[in-house]
Amino acid sequence: MSRESIGLSKRVNDYMVECGDREHPVAARLRELTASMPMASMQVATEQGQFLAFLAKLIGAREALEVGTFCGYSALWVALALPEDGRLVACDISEEWTSIARGYWREAGVADKIDLRLGPAAETLKTLEAEGAAGRFDLAFIDADKEGYDEYYERGLRLLRPGGVIAFDNMLWSGRVADPKARDSSTRTIRAMNIKMAGDGRVDKIMVPLGDGMMVGRKI
Repeated sequence: MSRESIGLSKRVNDYMVECGDREHPVAARLRELTASMPMASMQVATEQGQFLAFLAKLIGAREALEVGTFCGYSALWVALALPEDGRLVACDISEEWTSIARGYWREAGVADKIDLRLGPAAETLKTLEAEGAAGRFDLAFIDADKEGYDEYYERGLRLLRPGGVIAFDNMLWSGRVADPKARDSSTRTIRAMNIKMAGDGRVDKIMVPLGDGMMVGRKI
């Protein structure tokens, strides 16, 4: 992510955040901790957390899915937005990062809502489908290895109910997707994913310039 949404100055970005829902104090402390870590760029921006929580409430989500949890900031926003009997399945490969997440989730009182599954996300999504979860989820947020985005999209769509929402992070990739000179593997992968979603009749879709760009689709 970028510290501010792409194309915005810090002053305007801070103003935008101030106009949205207030950040939970536990989430604020988690964000500050994560910002000091070497992998801080993997953390979503505050306004993205606000947006995901808003989406969850807007569609009345009870079952949510996250691929790529890192230290748990986005999961915390979503879990706080879910009803008391809601559930978020969070997929990650790092015990180290998610151990930080677990502590903050407990402190915020949402640990019981979050089903953390460690291991390759593609395998976890396959397992969920085998468990009969196809068409069960209301909301999915994908923010993991870019090379896996296409598989996460296809499996995520199968797990979503009609009317469910799937959102991908880093879809503007610091603007490189719009630069024809940028031809590295990650840029080409994200560019291809944007093109695929834009032409996919299975979803209504929109690109939202929050953080590093979010591509959002509604399953038809």
